[in-house]
Amino acid sequence: MKTKFIIFIVVVVLVIGGFGIYVSITPQKPGKLDTFAKCIESSGAKFYGAFWCSHCQNQKELFGSSEKYLPYIECSTLDGQGVNQVCKDNGIEGYPTWVFADESRLSGELSLITLAGKTQCVLPQ
Repeated sequence: MKTKFIIFIVVVVLVIGGFGIYVSITPQKPGKLDTFAKCIESSGAKFYGAFWCSHCQNQKELFGSSEKYLPYIECSTLDGQGVNQVCKDNGIEGYPTWVFADESRLSGELSLITLAGKTQCVLPQ
């Protein structure tokens, strides 16, 4: 009885581990906004935010899985109590703050249409 239980546990662990490996090596489909987010990054725009900022999280969520291509700069120290030097040097006082190639700034959650206009990037249909 004890041997069957151990075999069962080993099989379960192997199945779960195999599934995890399969998921991690299976290529992910491109995100709907990958090209748009990459264009924003290429335009010279910068997205300053903090991990604890709900508006920053909302901004990222607009991009779904394409968020990883955004030109995001974390301003908060790991303990959430301070501001990183790069954000101090760039005069970032609130989150999210977008700084564009022309040095203009917009704060708060921006629509995809606003980002397209400020970066000259084409928003997919």
